[in-house]
Amino acid sequence: MVSQPPVHVGAGLSEGWMRGWSPGFSDHAGPATFRSKDLKAFALAFLVTTSVNAFAQADAAATAAAKEPGATVTASGLVYRALKEGSGASPKATEVVRVNYRGTFPDGKEFDSSKGDPAQFPLNRVIPCWTEGVQKMKVGGKAKLTCPAAIAYGERGAGSVIPPNATLVFEVELVGIGGR
Repeated sequence: MVSQPPVHVGAGLSEGWMRGWSPGFSDHAGPATFRSKDLKAFALAFLVTTSVNAFAQADAAATAAAKEPGATVTASGLVYRALKEGSGASPKATEVVRVNYRGTFPDGKEFDSSKGDPAQFPLNRVIPCWTEGVQKMKVGGKAKLTCPAAIAYGERGAGSVIPPNATLVFEVELVGIGGR
C-alpha cells in the first residue's frame, strides 16, 4: 500500500473534482463507504483552505521581497532583484532562452529546478512573471523573481504541486539566448 500525505490526496481530489471527475463512489451510504457528495465537500474544503493559506503567504512574501536591498516592484506586481549583473544581451519575449533556475514557495520549499542542466524554452511560452523578469536580465546574470499568483499560475495552480493563488520565488541565471 502506498501512503500519500493528506495534502497530496486532497490536492488530487480537488483537482479531479474541478475537472468534473466522478469517483464512482455510491451515494447510497453503507459501511465504510464514501458518498460522492461527501467527497466533493472534502475536495472543496481542501481547495478553499489551500487557497486562503496561499493568499496569506503571498502578501507576506511579496512585502518582504520588496524590502530586500536592490529590489524593484513592477506594475504587474513582479518583485525583481538582481543577484549578479550580467554583461551580455537581454532577451526579447519571442526568443528562446537557456536558464538555470530553482523554484520555491515563500517558505523555501523547492518545487522545481533545472538541477544544474540548463532548461531551454521560448520566453513567451512560460508564466508571465518569467517573461517579464527574464527580459530584464543580461546573459550571465542571476536574479530573484518573486511572482504573485496573478502573473504565475493564478487561481488554478498547477496540478498537485502548486496550489491556487500561490506566490512563487525563482532564482534564475540566464545562461544564453537562442544560439548566443
